[in-house]
Amino acid sequence: MLTFTKETKVTLLYIALAFLFSVAIRMIWFYQFVDYEPFRFNAQLMINTNDGYYWAEGARDILAGVHQDNDLSAVDLAASQLSALFAYILPFSFESVILFMPVFLGSLIVIPIILIAKSIDNLEMGFIAALLASIAHSYYNRTMIGYYDTDMLNIVLPMFLLWSIIWAVRTNQDKYLLITAVDILIYRWWYPQSYSLESAFFALILLYTLLYERKNSYNYKLLAIMMFAMVGFEGYIRAIFVLIAFYMYKQEKYDRYVHSVLAFSIVLFFVSGGFNPIWEQLSGYVFKDAISVGQEGLKLHFYSVKQTIREAANIPFITFANRISGHVITFLASIIGYIYLVYKHKVMLFGLPLIGLGFLAYVGGLRFTIYAVPVLAFGVAFLISEIARFMPNRRVKVFSMSALTLLILLPNIVHIEAYRVPTVFNADEVKVLDMLRGKANREDYVVAWWDYGYPIRYYSDVKTLIDGGKHRGDVNFPVSFMLTNPQDVSAKLARLDVEYSENSFEDKNPTMFSNIEKMTKEYGFSDTNDFLLSLEGEIELPKKTRDIYFYLPHRMLDIYPTVEIFSNLDLMNGNMKNRSFFYATKQFRQEQNILNLSQGVVVDLKEFSVNINNNKVPIKRVIQSAYDKNMKFTKEVELVNPNGELNLIFMSSYNTFLVVDEKTYNSVYIQLSVLQEYDKMLFEEVIITPHAKVYKLKI
Repeated sequence: MLTFTKETKVTLLYIALAFLFSVAIRMIWFYQFVDYEPFRFNAQLMINTNDGYYWAEGARDILAGVHQDNDLSAVDLAASQLSALFAYILPFSFESVILFMPVFLGSLIVIPIILIAKSIDNLEMGFIAALLASIAHSYYNRTMIGYYDTDMLNIVLPMFLLWSIIWAVRTNQDKYLLITAVDILIYRWWYPQSYSLESAFFALILLYTLLYERKNSYNYKLLAIMMFAMVGFEGYIRAIFVLIAFYMYKQEKYDRYVHSVLAFSIVLFFVSGGFNPIWEQLSGYVFKDAISVGQEGLKLHFYSVKQTIREAANIPFITFANRISGHVITFLASIIGYIYLVYKHKVMLFGLPLIGLGFLAYVGGLRFTIYAVPVLAFGVAFLISEIARFMPNRRVKVFSMSALTLLILLPNIVHIEAYRVPTVFNADEVKVLDMLRGKANREDYVVAWWDYGYPIRYYSDVKTLIDGGKHRGDVNFPVSFMLTNPQDVSAKLARLDVEYSENSFEDKNPTMFSNIEKMTKEYGFSDTNDFLLSLEGEIELPKKTRDIYFYLPHRMLDIYPTVEIFSNLDLMNGNMKNRSFFYATKQFRQEQNILNLSQGVVVDLKEFSVNINNNKVPIKRVIQSAYDKNMKFTKEVELVNPNGELNLIFMSSYNTFLVVDEKTYNSVYIQLSVLQEYDKMLFEEVIITPHAKVYKLKI
C-alpha cells in the first residue's frame, strides 16, 4: 500500500486545485458559445485556430487508415498521432476530442511549476505561480479551449525539462540524467523546433558548471547525455546514444572518461548538423527581410510572408508585459521577484532560457511571450510568499497571500472573459466545404489563400497549393496572381501551377527552382515578366490530370490588399509595383448627394467622383448588388463615365461599400465572388452562397 508524507499530500493537493482552476477558467469560452449555432458543426463547437486543422487532418487520416500521396497530411507528426490515440480510446466524438485537448493538456503546466517549487521548499510559491501561469494572457490565448495546436504542450514539456534539470543539479541522482534526456526526446518528438531552447539550456548548464561546480563530474554527465538527446539524428538513434551513455554512467569504471564522452557528444552534435536548424529558426524570425531572393537560376525575388504575420511582428511594451503577466505592475514585480528568487536559489537561473526566448517578442513577435510566462510567474509568487512571511500570524498570512494572489489573477480573468474569439470558420462556410467534399475528388486541388488551406483540406479532403505551413513567397506568388488578376491569365496559371506542383513530387532530381521559375525556363523565357505577359495570349498548357476549384469566401475582402502584395512586385528585381486601389468599409453616411465612406473617402453621387484626401477621381461604374429573400443574387451595373478610374460597389446585403480601380475590378476575386461574373469558357459554378463561392476550372 502506498503511503505519502504530509509534504507529498500537500503537493498533490496543490496540483489538483491548480489544475481544476486552470480547466474551469478555460471553460468560460465554452459556456459563452455552447449554444451559438454559427460556431457549431456536427453537434459540437468548432476549433478557433487555423493551424489546428493541420493536426486534425493528420489525425483523421490516421484513424481512417488512408491518405493520398503528396497530400501533406500530418500523419507522421506527434500532435496528430496523440490526437488519433485519444480519439480512438476515448468515448467522445473526434470534434470533442480536438476541442477539449488544449484544456487538459495545457493545464498540465501546473505540475512542473509546483514540482520546481517543491525542490526549493516553497510549495505556496509554486501554487500561486501555477495559478497565474496557467491563465496569463499569452499562455491562455494559445492553450484555451479550441486552440488546438502544438502550443498545448509546447511550454509544458520545457517546464518539465526545467524541473528535471533543477532536480538533477540539486540532487546529483542518476535517475535525473535519464529523465532529463527523455524529456528532451519527448519534447523533440512533439515539437521538432525545440532545438533552440534545448541548446540554450545546455549552454546555461555548462556556464553554471564552469562558474560554480567545475569539479562536479555529475554535471558533465548531465551535459553529455543532454547533447546525445539533441544530436541531429532520428529519435530512435538519439535514444540509443542516450541509453548507452546512461549505462556507462552507472559504471564507476567509466567515470574517468566523462570529459571525453562530453567532447564526443559535442562533436557529434555539430557533425550531425544539429546547429543548422537553430540558426535557421532564429534568422527566420529575427532577421525578417521583406523580399527573399533565390540563390539559384534566375534569382527571383519574392515577398516574405513574415511581413504579414501578426505573431511575427514587434509589439509595444505594454502589450508585451500584459501578455506575460496580465498587467504591467505584475510584470515589473515578476522581474524584481525573479531576481530576488535567483539570489536566494541560484538553480532558478536555469529558467533564463525561457525568459530569454519570451523576451524575443520585441524583435521576433508576440508568439514568443508565452515562453516567459511560467518562469516570471515564479517571481511575483515568490514576492507574495516572502511578504506573507512577515505577517504576525497564520490567519493574516493566509489572508495577505490570498488577497495579493487575487490581485494578480484578476486582470487575467477579466481578459479571459472578454477574449471571445470566433471559430476559424462559421457553420455556413463549413457547410460549403462539406458540400465540396461530396463533389471533388481527393486528388483535386482548391485554389484559395493560405489562411484557408488547412480548413479546406480538413473539411473537403482535397489538396491545396498553399496553407498555414506552406506559404513561402515563391508559392504564394502564383496563388496571389490567380486571385488578383483577370480570369483568362489566372485560369492558365492555375492549371500550370497545379500540374507543376504535382510533377515536382515525382521529380527524381529536384532543384532549388520555384514553379514560376521552371515555367519561365521551360516556356523559353529568361525573364519571368515576359512569361507572365505571355499568359495573355495563346500558350500550350500541360495535360489536365485533375480538377481545380477556386474557393472564394466573402471574408477574403478583409485581406484582399494583403493577398495582392505577394504578386504585386517585379520578380526579376524585387521592386514593388504601384498598389492597386482597394477600399472597403461598413462605416458610411449619406447626406443628399454626398456619400461619406469615412477615413477621408467621400463620394459625390451627382458628379460621380471620389474625393480621396482632397484628390478628386472620376467614377467609371456604379454597381449595387443584393440577395433577395430566396437568396437569389441580383446586381445593377451603371456605366457613368467610360474614362473613369474607380468603381463604386455597394454590397447591400453585407452593408458594405467597395471603391476599387480597374485592375481590382477585373480580378478573379471581385468578378467571381463579389459580382458573380464569370467566363463560362473558363469556369463553371459549383457552390454559390452569400458566405462563399466555389467555381470549377474548365481548362
